[in-house]
Amino acid sequence: MRNAVSTKELIIKESADLFNTQGYKATSISDITKATGLTKGAIYRHFENKSDLEQQALRSLAKLMFTELGAQIMKAHTFQDKMDATFAFFERYMETPLYEGGCPLLNAAIEVDDTNVVLRQQTFNILAQLKASFQKIIENGIKNNQVRSKTDAAFYAIIFIATLEGGIMMSRLERTPDAILKTVAHLRNVVKEISN
Repeated sequence: MRNAVSTKELIIKESADLFNTQGYKATSISDITKATGLTKGAIYRHFENKSDLEQQALRSLAKLMFTELGAQIMKAHTFQDKMDATFAFFERYMETPLYEGGCPLLNAAIEVDDTNVVLRQQTFNILAQLKASFQKIIENGIKNNQVRSKTDAAFYAIIFIATLEGGIMMSRLERTPDAILKTVAHLRNVVKEISN
C-alpha cells in the first residue's frame, strides 16, 4: 500500500519534469501514468483534473527555483554579493539544472496563452515574485547606501530578468553556455555602474 503523500509527491515530480520538457499541452495523462507507473485512477485520486496537476507541478518547479535561489541570496550580505549569487545561480543553470527541460518560468510563459487562463495567471505570479525579489535586493542596496540613491529598482529588476532569461534561452537553443556567460558578464558591469 502506497503512502498518499509520497504518491502525490511522485506524481507532481514526474509530471513537472514531463511538462517542463515536453510542454503542458503535449503531455498526456498516459505519459504521466507511464512515468509514474500508476493508473489514471490513482492520478485522479490526487488531482481534480489535468489542469489541477499542471498548476501544482508548476508551483513545485517555482518553489524549487525560489528555495535554491533564496538560499544563495540569504548567504550574501551586500548588494553586489547578492547579485553575484543570483548571477552564479543562472550561470550554473546550464551545467547543473535543478530540473529537466530548462527554466520553468520561461517554458510556461512561452506556452501559456489566453486558452489556459489559470496557468497563465500562475506563470504571471511567478514572474511577479521574481521581479519583486530583484526589486527588493536593489531597494535594500539603496537603503544600505550600496546602490546609487536615484536608481530605479523596478526598471533594473525588469532588465536583469529579461536579460538573464534571454541568455538562458539562447544558451539552451545553441547548446553552449556562451550566451548566459556573456549576459552575466554584462549584468555584472551594470551592477558596478549602479553601485556606490
